[in-house]
Amino acid sequence: MEFIRAVQLEDLDQLWELIQRASHGLTTLQLNIDQLRDRVETSNFAFTRQTEKVSGEPYVFVLEDTQIGKIVGVSCIFSKIGGFEPFYSYRRVTEQKQCELLDMTQEVESLHLTRIHDGPTEIGSLFLLPEYRGQGRGRLLSLCRFMFMASNPRRFADSVVAEMRGVLSETGESPFWEAIGRHFFNMEFPAADRLSALNKKFIENLMPSYPIYTSMLPQKAFDVMGHVHKHTEPALAMLRGEGFQENGLVGIFDAGPIVECVRDDIDAVRRTEQSVVAEIARDVEGQRVIVSSEQGGFRATLGETEAVDGGLRISQVTALTLQVKVGELVGRLALYPERK
Repeated sequence: MEFIRAVQLEDLDQLWELIQRASHGLTTLQLNIDQLRDRVETSNFAFTRQTEKVSGEPYVFVLEDTQIGKIVGVSCIFSKIGGFEPFYSYRRVTEQKQCELLDMTQEVESLHLTRIHDGPTEIGSLFLLPEYRGQGRGRLLSLCRFMFMASNPRRFADSVVAEMRGVLSETGESPFWEAIGRHFFNMEFPAADRLSALNKKFIENLMPSYPIYTSMLPQKAFDVMGHVHKHTEPALAMLRGEGFQENGLVGIFDAGPIVECVRDDIDAVRRTEQSVVAEIARDVEGQRVIVSSEQGGFRATLGETEAVDGGLRISQVTALTLQVKVGELVGRLALYPERK
């Protein structure tokens, strides 16, 4: 059985081993061991602090396989992007040009470097070992973040974004990077990707400050703008189903789309319900949902629940996994939005 929990300091070695298997383009996982240690320590403080304010810290969630005692997945919420180190992206701007002499009207698109200093909450760093994909585990790893937002809204900004991985070749080459970034950075895409996780100052120093007209790009680069890596398509479809939409921004390295939704309008946030555990039974024949608890630290797992007088009936396995007892509060989240 697998369950989600907040990362712990003793998870560092396992988490380091896990992210070594993450591929190019997952920028927020391109960390060295010291950066990862800092993220784990900061996350541990974020989960345990008593004050509720948006301070820019990460909340790291890990998926543990209880049968082998190993971490097999990770996801993260960055409570606020920007601040001392801005969040950079390209804004796609389209304007109409008219020429009366030629009786011609033409749409011209350009890319404008955008700096976000006081930005929204960002979700990211989602990675699940290939052998664990399926049976709702990826959805559990992603949606647990919205359950945590639902029960702790003041820790997060009013809007939430996700920077989706752009189109890459099997060898990690980005057509968009080859058309633009390489000319200003003189390095391979994976190297720039790793460097951006360490320090984004080089982006400000080297990227062109003037608009880039997309009609001047090679066709390969133009065609991938706003599109995602094939392995990212399911994640994008899931976020769209939860209410996220493209906001006109793309990543500056691979031109992957950035999607956004008002926090309280995210379907998973709205459909998260809080209920009291009324009964704990050996077996429960109900709807398979995500069940969470914050008794002694955030935990979430997949399990069946049934509505009964006074609250919910959950299984003994779910109760043991979440470390909850009768009379305590749990969250409940259906895996899919209701069809409209």
